[in-house]
Amino acid sequence: ESSLTFGAELPLMFDGMKLAAVAAVLYIIVRSLNLKSPTAPPAITYQDTPLSRYLLKSCPMLSKEYVPPLLWGKSGHLQTVLYGKMGRVNTPTPCGIRKFLPMQDGATATFDLFEASGEHRTGDDITMVICPGIGNHSEKRYIRTFVDYSQRQGYRCAVLNHLGALPNVELTSPRMFTYGCTWEFGAMVDYVKQAFPQTLLVVVGFSLGGNIVCKFLGEKRSNQERVLCCISVCQGYSALRAQETFHQWDQCRRLYNFMLADKMKKLVLSHRSTFSSMASSLIGEADLNRLLAATSLTQVDDSVMRKFHGHRCLREFYEKESCVHYIHNVCVPLLLVNSLDDPLVHQSLLDIPCRLADKMPNVMFALTQHGGHMGFFEGDVLFPQPLTWMDKVIVEYTNAICHWEKKRRLCKTNSHQDTRT
Repeated sequence: ESSLTFGAELPLMFDGMKLAAVAAVLYIIVRSLNLKSPTAPPAITYQDTPLSRYLLKSCPMLSKEYVPPLLWGKSGHLQTVLYGKMGRVNTPTPCGIRKFLPMQDGATATFDLFEASGEHRTGDDITMVICPGIGNHSEKRYIRTFVDYSQRQGYRCAVLNHLGALPNVELTSPRMFTYGCTWEFGAMVDYVKQAFPQTLLVVVGFSLGGNIVCKFLGEKRSNQERVLCCISVCQGYSALRAQETFHQWDQCRRLYNFMLADKMKKLVLSHRSTFSSMASSLIGEADLNRLLAATSLTQVDDSVMRKFHGHRCLREFYEKESCVHYIHNVCVPLLLVNSLDDPLVHQSLLDIPCRLADKMPNVMFALTQHGGHMGFFEGDVLFPQPLTWMDKVIVEYTNAICHWEKKRRLCKTNSHQDTRT
């Protein structure tokens, strides 16, 4: 009789185990997708000034909730992976002209120039000078999406192609882009200023590009001439501190480190023949062979990247290439954007922009709860929209600055006229 009872209980036990397994899977999904995390407006750090009050009034996206796609958008990893693999959805194809600029060391900088689709709402000639992320260029989908949107808002766009990043474009000197070399970006900015004497500039940097543009503006005061504002998205501010965190396993950072190192290895090795054939090359076969065994960005940097500019050690390379030592010299309005769930930028690095915005009246720091690294997708449940929160907030902030500066210039002109009469 007891055996019959036990036999009858077996299906119930199996049903209970199935329910427990389903519950466990659901729990893991909810935890990994961060579904319980509430949506919230970005946390804004700023000083109370007339400009910051005007910006917060004119930029509703900085004060209203950023709502990512419901099912997966609260996972920083999925936002990051989707950006990395797909870039954007329904990507437009803006038509631009490629420019080639000879550099003093024999390198050839390239950038793509996209004219505005219509007049800017202020009536001014305004050019966005854009620096993409690590190993990126104007053909990347997130760049094309942002350029197309900016063109339609009346902005001319100039997009730097990082040295050595464009497929099927040979290097003309034994040097590639690095984390903080501003030479090519500076050459592009100089060209734009000369070609369009009336234009005003908006400086935009994505990820590594954010480090480059902030360093460029802070290196020399003259670099800020004719610059209306600067926007930096998802940068890490200090290469030295960032690399220390890249060897930690939390947020799978060590895995991302491995994948980025692999991407950089392939990029460098695609130019192996150039490094081997040029007498002026600081990169030898032994360096390239060491690069083959690299499994982290620090090993890639130590084998090759630091040697492009003759740095003696990694510490010197990271210190010299980081914008953290220059950004306090930036006087134009500066918007720094980061995401709290960015798996590439450790939260300890975010005290840099936070302290900066606390001290400097021209700096505003926007920190979102979600968005991952360069994701910031928006959407209802599953499918993301073509335009991201990031695209829209950059243009909204820029529009507000353009109107602010236009009013300021008109007030100055009127006061001069009143003085003369």
